[in-house]
Amino acid sequence: MKKTCIIIAGPTAVGKTPVALQLARYFNTQIISADSRQCFKELGIAVAKPSPADLSGIHHYFINSHSIHENISAADFEKYALASAEEIFREKDIAIMVGGTGLYIKAFVEGLDPIPAVDPLLRNEIIGAYELNGINWLQEQLQIHDPVYAASGEMENPQRMMRALEVKRSTGNSILNFQSQQKITRDFNIIQIGLELPREMLYTQINKRVDEMMKMGLEAEARLLFPLRGLNALQTVGYRELFSYFDGDISLTKAIELIKQNTRHYAKRQMTWFKKDGCINWLPPDIKLVSEYLRMRFEDLKIS
Repeated sequence: MKKTCIIIAGPTAVGKTPVALQLARYFNTQIISADSRQCFKELGIAVAKPSPADLSGIHHYFINSHSIHENISAADFEKYALASAEEIFREKDIAIMVGGTGLYIKAFVEGLDPIPAVDPLLRNEIIGAYELNGINWLQEQLQIHDPVYAASGEMENPQRMMRALEVKRSTGNSILNFQSQQKITRDFNIIQIGLELPREMLYTQINKRVDEMMKMGLEAEARLLFPLRGLNALQTVGYRELFSYFDGDISLTKAIELIKQNTRHYAKRQMTWFKKDGCINWLPPDIKLVSEYLRMRFEDLKIS
């Protein structure tokens, strides 16, 4: 019988963590996080990690596993997550993966072609230029240096655009040339579940969570990280806006408003990414519905 990894994906604030925790408890197994920011031990409130009690009760891979001084790629995650799954499968038949970083989940499920390492100095140069000149500069640079990506890539997503530009300038090849056209088949079953809510309900939850983060001390957390603001890991919603407040560019009220707005925009981009994947089965964040769906899938896969 093949081992099975259950993946719980979806946008930020939809309720992935509670569902994943309940599944992990039921199957008496462990969780692999697929979140590109929760892996950093220096980050806390802004990246919405599970509570210390939940982390101590159920072992989570890829949470507090790295430092913000490290640059983690999707290829790094693929290697880490496959090793973690193998470790879980030594004693368990089921592993749980949960997160909202679509490229990381894609890497785990399908595999990625390796991209040569990029010089951190080049990465920081591009990040600095973007912060100074904005998204229009990024769009112009890609049109000049990588017209292939500019024609078919995501030209409204600064993080992916900066990644595309650094790969092109570093290797001379478009990042699209490194994306495998042939999916890898893993030696374990994969069941992908996407959690979704009506847009207005999700946006209400996002706004509420930002207010809760501020009450928990997000401003103080951001102040501690402010001297390190140039690091790639800190190009993150929740920190960027407060950094602008600390610089005196905007008020605290405006910063909070922008955190909510930018988080909503991020959730929308997440849904756009995940909805392109026909292998994801969409459900509300209801453990009863998720459990019933899994029961049917287990019957199809002949898993008891």
